[in-house]
Amino acid sequence: MIPVILAGGSGSRLWPKSRVAYPKQFLKLTSEQSMLQDTLKRLPQSGISPPMLICNEEHRFLVAEQLRKINYQHQGIMLEPEGRNTAPAIALAALQAVQNAHNPMLLVLAADHLIQDTEAFHQALDKAKTLAEQNYLVTFGVVPETPHTGYGYIKSGTSVTHQDTLLGYQVARFVEKPDMPTAQDYVQSGDYYWNSGMFMFKAQTYLDAMKMHSPEILLACERALEGAEEDLDFIRIDAEAFCASPSDSIDYAVMEKAENVAMIPLQAGWSDVGAWSSLWEVADKNEQGNAFVGDVMATESTNNYVNAEGRLVALVGCEDMVVVETKDAVLVAKREAVQDIKTIVNELKEHSRPEFKFHREVFRPWGSYDSIDYGDRFQVKRITVKPGEKLSVQMHHHRAEHWIVVSGTAKVTLGEETLLISENESTYIPIGEVHALENPGKIELELIEVQSGSYLGEDDIVRLSDRYGRSKN
Repeated sequence: MIPVILAGGSGSRLWPKSRVAYPKQFLKLTSEQSMLQDTLKRLPQSGISPPMLICNEEHRFLVAEQLRKINYQHQGIMLEPEGRNTAPAIALAALQAVQNAHNPMLLVLAADHLIQDTEAFHQALDKAKTLAEQNYLVTFGVVPETPHTGYGYIKSGTSVTHQDTLLGYQVARFVEKPDMPTAQDYVQSGDYYWNSGMFMFKAQTYLDAMKMHSPEILLACERALEGAEEDLDFIRIDAEAFCASPSDSIDYAVMEKAENVAMIPLQAGWSDVGAWSSLWEVADKNEQGNAFVGDVMATESTNNYVNAEGRLVALVGCEDMVVVETKDAVLVAKREAVQDIKTIVNELKEHSRPEFKFHREVFRPWGSYDSIDYGDRFQVKRITVKPGEKLSVQMHHHRAEHWIVVSGTAKVTLGEETLLISENESTYIPIGEVHALENPGKIELELIEVQSGSYLGEDDIVRLSDRYGRSKN
């Protein structure tokens, strides 16, 4: 069985923690590991091949680095040049899988879900495999604990058994996110389950269904893979061919149309962690019903969720609130209104605010930088370079830079000259000078960069060469 991990998406309802350049699947929200790492760690230890991962091109180094940190092997990170929803992404994985093996079983999982009971999850996988081997397209329906308007639902149909053992149900229909009265009716009926967005099937079974119900998506994905190229850990598909595919979910493209669809009930503490209220629901709470992460103090406050990243957050007389503090933004919302965060995110996007896409600390394949201060004609960054890594050879038209090494040793290319800069030493990069920064040592290199000039935007980087294959941005 090959796990297929869908690691795309922006997680905008978890702003300001989750942002376009660093969305929720890469964040530590429910444990000491990221949601992607938790997804991989909960896979069964036997009967599983190394996973395939699918992500947006701009997140490729985040995925590779998070797998490296937990020493997790994989069989390819497939890059989507543009998000086209789940049906094309899974088609790419299925096509790639049948090229590498004879009709393997695929387990399709999102990288950003929480599952608290791993043993119950594994038992559900065993049942799903039995049905998938009989050429069912299997989905997992979560047994609803309460009415919920944030999930789609699956209505169960005829029972499906194997050797007189009930495994699951045929799917009667998929339904969209309901209003609260409808959700209450669904839960009371006992016939409806939350749509988890997890699947299992043979690769060829899925491709056959795509050919019958969504042939234009399948054709675009076939053409995209014909032009695929391998680059480091990554599989780059033909961008023009893939972007010609319709954008559609697996539910719309296949599952709602096919007849060989079965559902396995899942009762394993599942959540898609789609909003801050979901994190409050699954978090450990104190006697006042508060769930706190970070440095938080509270008095006369009940049923709140607070996530403090770097500063003390104090609550006085608050009830049913969500407060999220990051280095450059603070969210304050009523818990029942957190679905409306998207309105704020859309406004940030409309006004081209950097908080829409980036955190103050931005991660790159070589390390990270944190913009700790800025003004009209200056910016100060703390730069961290991982051992053995090197930034691109570059130049700037509008700014000069001063570098002060705090720890480690910097190898600096400055025009035709190469310098070694040690702790408490500095160097100056004039406007227009070709330069590069490298960490030749065994420990992280940390330095303070002071930029000064008439324009300090990231798009004033002219990359002349780059070991990571990045073009000018």
